[in-house]
Amino acid sequence: MRVLEWVRSRAAQLGNDPGALAWMAVVAIIFGGATFVRSQASDWGPDHMMILASDMFVGRADLSSLTTINDIVTIGDRHYQAMSLLPTVPYLPLVPFPFLWPFSRWIVSGVIGIIAGWLALPVARRYGPEGPATYWLAALGAFGTLLFTLTIEGNFYYLAHLEATALIFLLLIEWHDRRRALVLAALIGLAALARPTLGLVALPVGLVLIWESKDRLSATIRFGLPLVAAVAITGLWDYARFGSFTETGYGIAWLVPDGPLQALRAQGLFSVVHVPTNLALFLGGGFEVRGDFPWLVPSTQGHSILLTTPALLIAFAASLRDRLNLMLWGAVIVTAVPVFLYYGGGGANTYGYRYAMDFIPFLIALTAIGCRSRFANMEKVLIGLSVAFVCYGYIWAIYQ
Repeated sequence: MRVLEWVRSRAAQLGNDPGALAWMAVVAIIFGGATFVRSQASDWGPDHMMILASDMFVGRADLSSLTTINDIVTIGDRHYQAMSLLPTVPYLPLVPFPFLWPFSRWIVSGVIGIIAGWLALPVARRYGPEGPATYWLAALGAFGTLLFTLTIEGNFYYLAHLEATALIFLLLIEWHDRRRALVLAALIGLAALARPTLGLVALPVGLVLIWESKDRLSATIRFGLPLVAAVAITGLWDYARFGSFTETGYGIAWLVPDGPLQALRAQGLFSVVHVPTNLALFLGGGFEVRGDFPWLVPSTQGHSILLTTPALLIAFAASLRDRLNLMLWGAVIVTAVPVFLYYGGGGANTYGYRYAMDFIPFLIALTAIGCRSRFANMEKVLIGLSVAFVCYGYIWAIYQ
């Protein structure tokens, strides 16, 4: 009954909010249309997550067939996908409908991406200034970050980022509104089941939450339980596949023999030796030029955040004297550390620095806060450039 009451109250609230309804329609139409167009320029068929979801229905944790050999761990005669659990979950409802399997990756990515795009508006409303700036910031969150380019690809690797972005947006909304320890920890735990690096967000969020709580012991218990559950689920999933609670599979997965990634991984999955290259790519990676459309060629290993979402520079206008801002910057830092220590660069065969999407939702909130003190032509130009760069990423995806 409470769930039905909540749904009815939310529906009534939404019905009295024409701005939100219009935003939802715009996001659904643009994301859905762009995904459809992109799908026409790609091969169709079930991907690993659809195959794995169908195998899980019959009690298997391995893949009954392979579509690629990337990130595959072979143990005996069984093949396992080295990936977190959550990207498989949205495929499960499609298992009873085999006619949908060839389209599953577009359906799943499109739906999750649209939901994340919708959530950009309530985040902008809570953290940014009122008035037209709200929709500028919502456009930045939905169309000025890699959320858009990752959605339209229908790629199960990218799905993890879409899920994590939606969950972190929900976390930001919950923090602003009710700040319930159990809900906050559940959202962090779920985000970590998509992108394990986001489990570190529990540190700054938990510290501030417990510090501000009247009953710190109760807050600690309520905050800790979902996190323990997420760790347990992750460990059980790894044990079911690899026979170890701590083996993620990435360290033993197949890589191209004698290829650059194999050499990098030999230096460590996470190592300080990867930091200089990753930071150089994140800050200075650019485009090359070719003679035919669309002329600019982004590196497939990723390129500068300043050439995908320069509006994030506005985040530095957020005061460091505010506890909320310090918490958000803490979330950015603890999440960015493993991203830059990782051997995989910005994410192979992608537009922009894909792994940065782990901490970009927090930078979106800081950018919105920064716009409270000033929202003028410069901020609009930076947001406009971000949307333009990301739209170029969409053009590149189709015409490369």
